[in-house]
Amino acid sequence: MTKSQDTFNKKEKEKKRLKKRLEKNQKREERKTNSGSGELENMLAYVDENGNLTDTPPDPSKKKKVNASSIEISVPRREEEDVVSVRTGRIDFFNDSKGYGFIKENDTQEKYFVHINGLLDSVKEGDVVTFELERGLKGLNAISVKKV
Repeated sequence: MTKSQDTFNKKEKEKKRLKKRLEKNQKREERKTNSGSGELENMLAYVDENGNLTDTPPDPSKKKKVNASSIEISVPRREEEDVVSVRTGRIDFFNDSKGYGFIKENDTQEKYFVHINGLLDSVKEGDVVTFELERGLKGLNAISVKKV
């Protein structure tokens, strides 16, 4: 007698395939039987005046009129108050090859980041400079940097 070609692993895989097929057929039958109850009215969701999802339609008396031109989708425009008055300081560190450095303000001893694009004159470490501050992504940045 010869040995059967079906191994235990093959039999188990075949059982799993049959089980998946049966489950899939059962789910299909459930969807067919429940398809009549899935009316459009039951599937709608509304947003109330507070932004919460509800199943009841919103009250038309609480509707607010919005001017479409007042909606800003991009980054809000900067106002002029973000730029602070002229300050003085000393270049604490500056790397020409990387194009950035730090300025230490004389009054508060705070350090501010400066990029090469914010320079009006060429500078090196130890130079006394005047600068303005601008709010950047990670904090205040020095701009309009000039030697004194």
